[in-house]
Amino acid sequence: MNVNNYIKQKLNDGAVHVTLIDPSRQAPDAAGRLAETAQEVGSDLIFVGGSSGVTQRTLAETAEAVKERASIPVLYFPTGSESVSFNLDAFLFLSLLNSRNSQFISGIQSKMALVLKRLEIEVLSVGYIMVEPGMKLGEIGEAELVARDNFWQAIGYALTAQFMGMPYVYLEAGNGAAQPVPAGMIRAVKREVEIPLIVGGGIRTAIDARRVRQAGADIVVTGTVIETAGYRERLRSILSALKD
Repeated sequence: MNVNNYIKQKLNDGAVHVTLIDPSRQAPDAAGRLAETAQEVGSDLIFVGGSSGVTQRTLAETAEAVKERASIPVLYFPTGSESVSFNLDAFLFLSLLNSRNSQFISGIQSKMALVLKRLEIEVLSVGYIMVEPGMKLGEIGEAELVARDNFWQAIGYALTAQFMGMPYVYLEAGNGAAQPVPAGMIRAVKREVEIPLIVGGGIRTAIDARRVRQAGADIVVTGTVIETAGYRERLRSILSALKD
């Protein structure tokens, strides 16, 4: 399966939803059940990753469990840990554009590039932009966070991603953020870029999802919503808000 073509086809039909599964938040078998539920209620993609301190064994077992239970594409979402997964459908090649540390912009990526080429793994290049509050992801990535009212800075980074030839740009408020990226910022960025806009962090309700989508997000990522009881119905309501 060519994941990039799959995403393009899905975007032709409207918003794309991604379920982010963090290997550190549950056992691998539970992660597999979450992936199956996400697919059943209409999620289009699954990201596996998203936190530091994940062991290689936990990551590998989680990736295997998710792949066993889901037929939609499963992508590796790089984390701040040394663990890495090359056995999923594609690899998100994230460049944290507003990091103070060049390792997160291109250094870490350069160490994996040849392996990805040799293994013939599909790579999706993404310009990754951390917006306040950033949470643990921002801390790990040593991000110079974009202030929630600094739309011009967000636009500048987003256009940088586009001009560098990256096919996607990602505004991230951080896993567990109290609020999503501001709708005004999403709207401002979407007006200026021509590549698909991914938005994640702090999207917990159908209202959040609808607001983010209406502001211009092409791809919406939710994570923590699946980590508590009753997640099936909450996820279903989010999907309904995005797809209707």
